[in-house]
Amino acid sequence: MSSKPLSHASPILIVGAGTWGCSTALHLVRRGYTNVTVLDPYPVPSAIAAGNDVNKIMEHKELKGTNPDARSLAFTTCTRAALKGWKTDPVFQPYFHETGFIVSGHTPALIQHIKEDEIEPSDAEFVSLETAEDFRKTMPPGVLTGDFPGWKGWLSKSGAGWIHAQKAMVSAYTEAQRLGAKFITGTPSGKAVCLLYENGDVVGAQTEDGTSHMADRTILAAGAGSDRLLNFKKQLRPTAWTLCHIRMTPEEAKSYRDLPVLFNIAKGFFMEPDEDKHELKICDEHPGYCNFIQDQSHGGEMRSIPFARHQIPLKAEARARDFLRDTMPHLADRPFSFARICWDADTPDRAFLIDRHPEHPSLLVAVGGSGNGAMQMPTIGGFISDALEGSLQKELKHVVRWRPETAVDRDWHSTQNRFGGPDEIMDFHKLNDNEWTQIQESEQSKL
Repeated sequence: MSSKPLSHASPILIVGAGTWGCSTALHLVRRGYTNVTVLDPYPVPSAIAAGNDVNKIMEHKELKGTNPDARSLAFTTCTRAALKGWKTDPVFQPYFHETGFIVSGHTPALIQHIKEDEIEPSDAEFVSLETAEDFRKTMPPGVLTGDFPGWKGWLSKSGAGWIHAQKAMVSAYTEAQRLGAKFITGTPSGKAVCLLYENGDVVGAQTEDGTSHMADRTILAAGAGSDRLLNFKKQLRPTAWTLCHIRMTPEEAKSYRDLPVLFNIAKGFFMEPDEDKHELKICDEHPGYCNFIQDQSHGGEMRSIPFARHQIPLKAEARARDFLRDTMPHLADRPFSFARICWDADTPDRAFLIDRHPEHPSLLVAVGGSGNGAMQMPTIGGFISDALEGSLQKELKHVVRWRPETAVDRDWHSTQNRFGGPDEIMDFHKLNDNEWTQIQESEQSKL
């Protein structure tokens, strides 16, 4: 335990003002903590935060069967709480769109995987989609015009849809500030370059401008950038995905409103156009990209190093257009108005990592969204606050513990039960500049 007792007046430092950092700041000040400071190298919403996005999937389904595994039980506990938060918390409620969710595959193996691991096909809440016409009927005429070759799917109408992640994050940030949290953002004053240690414990962080931010408790919630500040013993792998937007007219956007999310576990997914810029978001689906280098500052070990880029690989563009040819061929050749890579951090088992550090008792790590972090925004900060106070519920505590034993001899190229693309982890480091898109963003397209 830390030598200093935790009180509502204790100085608490949060490193990272992304989805989880903003949520944690909000929950702490709601609980009465009066000395909460948040650092980030970017203004909120961060240019590289995974949560800085017009829409993200929100899906909750209750577990079936009598003996679920611990990880599934923990994840269901989190998503159940998040869904309640999206529906009832005034900070987040305006940004949840319960439009439904379609999960699908296009090969017999993928369809069987969905039946075994994703859903319970006999459950009455899932509507089976067997033909192209079944898919088309889930949306207004003229939206889904494709032939859906080989596709089978299931539609869930409740407890799922999409969230406006960017607006929700800004809402959490605004409310946290109103309640007294202090945000220091931008380079160099908000960019943490190292944690500060004293007698073996973490006592804060230093920013690029040389300022030492001292704290009784430090929460490391810097997403994919977290392992640049702490040795996670291979528990984190920064992994990136690719997204792109298509500009639509206001009239088109109206006809695409209130659509269920359409997700093919190996092809991609899309969500309705955002209400401000009328841009349709499409993501190609794949196990992820890394940026592998031999990091001499860490003994020459292989590491994936995040970077920001508002373009995507040409092969990612081709995959996105292939998804469109199956589903909405009338849009398959339309120019992209925006694209970027989006970073998260995978743990070996894709469970979250929320725990006090075993060697530095005043440090709490809150990382490892593993592709599922943004949907947790309304309540993940509450679980992180519970962990800080030592009261995290039993069904979560063991699953999200500090667990380097799961990363021994870690296979950095593991697909971790994800599908699509070449069915392997891809490496940005191997791409030349001419293998990226050259999309010219207009001012209104920029996030």
